[in-house]
Formats: sequence, C-alpha cells, structure tokens
Amino acid sequence: MPATAPDDRPISFELATAARILFGEGRAAEVPAEVAALGLARVLLVTGRPRPAAEALATGLAARGVAVELFRISGEPTVEVAREGTARAREARCDGVVALGGGSAIDAGKAVAALATNGGDVLDYLEVIGRGQPLLAAPLPFVAVPTTAGTGAEVTRNAVLGSAQAGVKASLRSPLMLPRLAVVDPDLLAGSPATLLASSGLDALTQLIEPYLSARANPLTDALAAEGIRRSARSLRAACTGPLEPGQRRDLALASLLGGLCLANAGLGAVHGFAAPAGGTLGAPHGALCAALLPATLDVNLRALRARAPRHPSLAKFGDLAAWLTGRPGAAPEEAAAAVAALAGALGVKGLAHHGLDAAGVPGLVARAKNASSMKGNPVVLTDGELTEIVERSLADAVA
Repeated sequence: MPATAPDDRPISFELATAARILFGEGRAAEVPAEVAALGLARVLLVTGRPRPAAEALATGLAARGVAVELFRISGEPTVEVAREGTARAREARCDGVVALGGGSAIDAGKAVAALATNGGDVLDYLEVIGRGQPLLAAPLPFVAVPTTAGTGAEVTRNAVLGSAQAGVKASLRSPLMLPRLAVVDPDLLAGSPATLLASSGLDALTQLIEPYLSARANPLTDALAAEGIRRSARSLRAACTGPLEPGQRRDLALASLLGGLCLANAGLGAVHGFAAPAGGTLGAPHGALCAALLPATLDVNLRALRARAPRHPSLAKFGDLAAWLTGRPGAAPEEAAAAVAALAGALGVKGLAHHGLDAAGVPGLVARAKNASSMKGNPVVLTDGELTEIVERSLADAVA
C-alpha cells in the first residue's frame, strides 16, 4: 500500500479544555477585568513565592471591587496543602479561586476550587491512594495564570498532590476541574532563571512527546503536539544558555500550553508513570525527573515497538520526532532519543541518583510505576526488564 494512502482505521475521540484561553504578551493585565466579569466578589488568590506579578494582580482585583484572600504555598502541593487551602476558602466565603504561579500553584488552586464545593476529605476523591470517588458538585470558578512554561496545568482536568505518608503523588481528577479561564502571558517568563527554564521546558517537551506517541493519541492532539515540539526544539536550548528573547518566551509558553492540551486529551506514558511515584519518594522537582527519564524511555519504547508491535502507528512517529528534534528531515528514528539526551546534557540535567535513588531502590520504583495511571497511555506495555532498564539508565547524569 502506498505510504500516502489514507488510514482506514476508525477514529473516535473527545477534546476538552478550559472554557476560554487567552494567549499573548501583556494579557495578564486583563485578568482583573475578566475575574470581575465572572461576577466574583471574593477570591482565594493562590501563589508561590512573593512576586511583583502577584502583587499587581491583587491590586488590580481590588480596584475592580474583588476582595482577595491570599494563600501562598511553598513547594509542590500536597494533600495537607489542599486541606488547608480548602479551609481558608470556606472560612473566607470565597466564591472563586485564582492561581498565579507555576504548576504547583495552579494545581493547588485547582484542587481547592474543587474541594471547596464538595463535601468530605481530599482522600475521598484522590486516585491511587484515596477512594477515587467522582466529584458531584461543580468547583468554584477557577482562573489559572501560569508564570512558568512547563506543566500546562492551566488547561488540564487534574491536580497532582503529594502524600508524604504514602510516598507517592496522585491526581484529583474530573472533567469538572477544567479552568473557567486560562491566561497565558509569555511576558511572565521574563527573569526566570535558566535552571527553571530548563526543568520546566523539558517537562513541557515530555508532555508533548508522550501524548504524540500515546495509545490514546488522535489527529487533533497530534497536530498540537507537532507544533509544540517544533517550537520547543528551536527555542529551549537557546533560551536556557543565552539571553531570553521575546520569541523564545513565546515559543516556550506556547509549547507548555499545547503540552497541557495534549496530555489532558491523549494521556502520557512511561516517563510520567515513573515520575509520579519517584516524585513522592525522592521529593525532586517533577520536571527534573521527567528530563532524567525521557531519553532512556524513548529508546526502550522504540525497541519494544519494533520487537512486539511493528505495525503500531506510534512506531512511524519516531521518524517525525527525530526530524523535528534534530532539525534534519529524514533523520533516523533512533536519533529522537539521542537528540533528547544531547539536549538534556547541554542543559545540565542530573540523573535520578542525584535526587537520591540508588540501585537498591530501583525494583520498588518499578513496582509502583506499573500501577501509575500515566503508564496506561504508553504505546506498548513494557516488561519488568524494560522498565528496570529505563530506571537504571536514568540514574546517571545526562551527557551532552
């Protein structure tokens, strides 16, 4: 059959995202007016470390007649943070939640918005370590304003929460949790340290590549992923190793947004299957873990597809990945993993050993990862040996 022949397999998919998305330089200034237009009188403003953008937003909201209850979080969100924020929102009688910050602040805000209107405890609804009950009541209106370019949490339907007691990260998930409004302003990336740009940017790249290869991929997410991967490939290294230019900020912000759209609708894969339990036990930043795991995961997936699923549609996509990541049409499929490894090395990505994992901890991580929800999207079911190989190869620091 000619390579240009149409694929005769049936197509069926759903695409869901935030009710509205505003993208562009300077659009963060529109948030106070947009929040007021939602009819909100008092909002919980969730943010991380003190930053001028949060102060400006609080001032702008007050000028529009919207009272602000500030809830500042430190580090990645946990079950305890979600409980505390929910209590604050209820006590202050907030009728909406606005989150400004990285994925941690946005996930925390998303969780609080959902829990504030649903009875019980967060563990009633949390996956994996909780009871996984569905949310019944609509969350408080939620507005997300990302200041990093990595998680795409502003357009996803879940919030990732850590549990020190269980030693794992798990999701609070529901279609009801999609934000009412997402405002993505590339100007908010100005001044970001190179280490943050690298970690978040590699997270975004992972969240484009895994949905593109996912067993749940569809034509719309493929198109979005292709655009995001191209933008990341042309701008991420330069953004992290030199002055951050406006065009690079735009590429990274858009790549992150597109990655969020893709993962929310096509799922992820083995990288995130490992990153969830590893993040819960190692306490390392999510993006750093994804960056460490991505090269070996791509290599092992390619080999497994060739060996056990040579007609799988994801196998043909490795050639596209290689071309986009290297900038060379006709690049061999193996060059996708090599290009990612070279990028990780150039950006100083540390291996899992740097974050506290040793050889003795590998079997336990493999066992926990097999039960992670993200693993279901991997294009092929990996054997215990293949999963072990990924982790063992990811222990070492990346080398350019």
